[in-house]
Amino acid sequence: MVDPGFWSLYFETLLEVFTFLALLTGLFGLLIPVFPGLTVMWIATVVYAVIQTVSGNMNWAGWLFFGIITILMVGGNIADNIIIAKHVRDKNVPWVSILWAFVAGIVVSMFFTPIFGIIASPLGLYLAEWYRLKDKQTAFANTKAWMTGWGWSVAARVGLGVVMIVFWGLWAWL
Repeated sequence: MVDPGFWSLYFETLLEVFTFLALLTGLFGLLIPVFPGLTVMWIATVVYAVIQTVSGNMNWAGWLFFGIITILMVGGNIADNIIIAKHVRDKNVPWVSILWAFVAGIVVSMFFTPIFGIIASPLGLYLAEWYRLKDKQTAFANTKAWMTGWGWSVAARVGLGVVMIVFWGLWAWL
């Protein structure tokens, strides 16, 4: 006969491994602009919190860590768009061109793959700016600002994703 404590430890370990793998999937997914990596990471912690609550293992510290992770996810998703928009707004790019870039990335990603969405966003901005300005070089400079903003937003999201994993690790292992 196997000790019941063995099964409890086995399932707890399995839960932590699957949660950690989901967190890593979300973290690496952050490299794809339209992939909601922070949200995927947060959903993994929601599932973890629900299972911990049902099994009676959730305490105030767990809820505190979950709350911090939630704030990081929401803040990261908002900051992502602000960082990109700020870089192009510094070049006096109008909001309508920025909107074209966002829409191009999302729509193309829905019908093709996120890789095509990565290409479509700056291309959408370039085409909107070229149409607006009738100047290829300025349109390219504005698109370069978009790409710089995207790079900084990826760095910020990855940083926040790592912090989310650290907080989950503290929650799971302390």
